[in-house]
Amino acid sequence: MSDYYDVSLKERREGMLLQNASYRSVHEKVETPNVLMDLFDEERPNVVIHLAAQAGVRYSIENPRAYLESNINGTFELLEAARAFPPEHMLLASTSSAYGANDDMPYRETVKADHQMSFYAATKKSTENMAHSYAHLFNLPITIFRFFTVYGPWGRPDMALFKFTKAILNGDPIDVYNHGNMSRDFTYIDDLVNGMRLLVDAIPSVEDRPDANEYAGDSKSKVAPFRVVNIGNSKPSQLLDFIVAIEKSIGIEALKNFMPMQAGDVPATWADTSLLENLTNYHPNTDLSSGVKNFVTWYREYYNV
Repeated sequence: MSDYYDVSLKERREGMLLQNASYRSVHEKVETPNVLMDLFDEERPNVVIHLAAQAGVRYSIENPRAYLESNINGTFELLEAARAFPPEHMLLASTSSAYGANDDMPYRETVKADHQMSFYAATKKSTENMAHSYAHLFNLPITIFRFFTVYGPWGRPDMALFKFTKAILNGDPIDVYNHGNMSRDFTYIDDLVNGMRLLVDAIPSVEDRPDANEYAGDSKSKVAPFRVVNIGNSKPSQLLDFIVAIEKSIGIEALKNFMPMQAGDVPATWADTSLLENLTNYHPNTDLSSGVKNFVTWYREYYNV
């Protein structure tokens, strides 16, 4: 419930979750010492899916301390809680930004990811390394999933789809970075959730499983029950094509303000999702035009525009 963006949107999301009797709401910062430790002690979870973090590339330039505290310290608190009360499987969210300056595409989980381009990406890659060390030292099964530009209804207002839709409907110009010469592997929210849910059952182990050798691109660690998995659409789209999809869904042509590349950004992302498919038999399949249309429909209903 941080004020990084509209808290009322977060409250509306949580209102839907609260309709489920199994949902428990705890409004605390993950980096606060012992908050997670106490929760693990009370709940003794079998599976942990860690999504709490300070997100956003550009904001990490303005306010890096928020990323240090939420992402680094928060993940440390989580790992310490898991060390004390080990779950059967932990799944931690990371980002395609972890690939950084790597231009060998599509991005495969087994390639080096050493040169992050933003402090946000650096903190997320750091959490991957932290998690690996705990997996090795304390035999904690951990899967890292790297998201690729997630979009869809109820999404973050700081993301391009939200900002573009709002601006076009208001008759305001949109900022198009790198003069439109960018591409992203846009991943629809339902596809992301399906991939995460299926990965819950793909628990990594130190010992080779009988079928492990059939995955030539498996990122599973040789010394820890640890694996990194991409969750993306594996179909990068040009930024200008993305804007066209928004224009068609709204029925209005955007006023475009072409600008240079933003600091910390990368010109392209593209996920190799073969490992996800091998582990789960699932391939994200929502096409961009359908996903964008679903978001625009939700946006107009939510804001009554």
